[in-house]
Amino acid sequence: MMKRYLFLLLAILFVLSGVVVAAPPQQIENLGAFTNELRADMELLADAVVGEAIRPDDWIGNVDIRSATMASDLWFDNELLANAVFGEGVRPPNWFGITSDRATIIARNVRHDLELAANRVFSSPTGPATRPAEWNGASRRFTCDRTLQNVIRLSQQLYGFDLLTVESTLNYCASAQAETEERLANELNLTSDPGVPERVLALRGDLERLADELLGLNTRPPGYVRNVDPNSPTLIGDLFLDLETLANAVLDPNTRPDNWIGVISNNPYIAWRSLRHDLELLADSAQGVDIRPRGWQRESQIVRCEPELQDLVNIVAAFDFTLDGITEENYCGQVTAAANHIAENPPVEETELVESADSRFLAESEIAFTYLDVGATLYMGMMPLGTEFRAWYRNFGDSGMMFVSGDDFAVFLDRRWTTLSEEVYDRLPTLEGVAPLTFCDANWCNGPAPTPTPTGSGPLALLLAEATAPAPPSQEEIIDKNQVSWNNIRVTYLSDNAEARTAQVALEICTEPARINCEPVLRVFDSAAGAQKPVLSQYNGLNVFEFPYGYTPNLIVEGTTLTSPDIWISDPSIR
Repeated sequence: MMKRYLFLLLAILFVLSGVVVAAPPQQIENLGAFTNELRADMELLADAVVGEAIRPDDWIGNVDIRSATMASDLWFDNELLANAVFGEGVRPPNWFGITSDRATIIARNVRHDLELAANRVFSSPTGPATRPAEWNGASRRFTCDRTLQNVIRLSQQLYGFDLLTVESTLNYCASAQAETEERLANELNLTSDPGVPERVLALRGDLERLADELLGLNTRPPGYVRNVDPNSPTLIGDLFLDLETLANAVLDPNTRPDNWIGVISNNPYIAWRSLRHDLELLADSAQGVDIRPRGWQRESQIVRCEPELQDLVNIVAAFDFTLDGITEENYCGQVTAAANHIAENPPVEETELVESADSRFLAESEIAFTYLDVGATLYMGMMPLGTEFRAWYRNFGDSGMMFVSGDDFAVFLDRRWTTLSEEVYDRLPTLEGVAPLTFCDANWCNGPAPTPTPTGSGPLALLLAEATAPAPPSQEEIIDKNQVSWNNIRVTYLSDNAEARTAQVALEICTEPARINCEPVLRVFDSAAGAQKPVLSQYNGLNVFEFPYGYTPNLIVEGTTLTSPDIWISDPSIR
């Protein structure tokens, strides 16, 4: 137990401040599905590392995608697994760990780190690491370095960039970096910066100064162009050729410093930045770190840093980030830490920047019923009159349901009971391909409970059907059984009825949420209907029942020694 507390002490500033479990559109739009697949892959890797049904001490094994601690529990278990893979407290140099209290960032970091561990465990002596057939994986962007992942994420959030680099690209991260670099230069008007021609001439001057210093005054290697005409259309191209020629003469034709770019773009700003970066690397290698000839015209130390870091610095300027206070020693390392920290923990939420330009999606409740699901089966209470929210998604067709969020809630409600106009509602993106994670922590939240409308199986529905709920089985029948909750029920999904939004499932009930020590469910009594759920068939010796998607209370789910009063059935989008 002590190891667990040590981990928690490291994470306390993040976790105790409250993990964000529902958010507006982000790179990970379906957090529930993402964490569900992440947990499955983690358990698969744990099977390979420590053995099936064996887990490290203090393993949490949380599989409840609605849990407020789902992301932090994934991180905790991943660190335990890393101890088994790499050694106690030993991590690869590019390990992310926990860097934010935001669930999307924690989940992203865990996916990156889990893939590092999988590379070690599933390594191949003859080629790249493979993965088991059951491995879910994720987009290759989650294998890129932290800086580039933040550039991609914020570019999507703030500027609406959808990454176009295809997953099968050979050098995926380099291609993704080149794509975002080009699009950001245009978005931030860097391409048309009137100062670029002057910077290019300053670059030519510094190249000549370095050549004089290394080879002798006016001594140049064969093939050196030395184009200094500011009006020449080949000025940048000739600069590139001369830089490579000088590097061949000073170093070796087959030797370049680490992180050498060695290519130029048709975009003048990006071409200048790449050439300046490589010239600084060449000067560091040939003369010593930050030792420069007299008259060197570098404007800022940031040009020595990697292009993706320079992009991130440009992006987080929107959060009032500056380079003030960054010292000369390990300059790029300091900038990397500071820029990534503010990107993942902004003083002003990125969502507020979006909202300032999109305030038309702000509205107020007119005593709207709220739900945790779009099907309105998980009722959470009435949102008080005048409660402000931001609308994010709408349902399909003629439905008025929409996903909204506020400071302490993220729920579904009907537009007709709000101040949001139908015209604005129609402008919302649809829920296609999206399953937002919902929660309700406001003082008016009270659930989940059966919906008080005829859309569910609550008291009003029973009244309309002129039905009364008979008594459940007698206490004598279950008095010797231990009660657990729906989180202890192992569900095997067999088939779905999309139209009725139900699933046929085989059930086992377990002694703990890790769902390791389980027993078959013998019968299910539905107190709302006053009858036992029919057993439809058997699957591998287990009884098969049919349930609606979502949370169903007022049940008695019985095994030989265990019972549960409720069950949760995931719809296909979050399994």
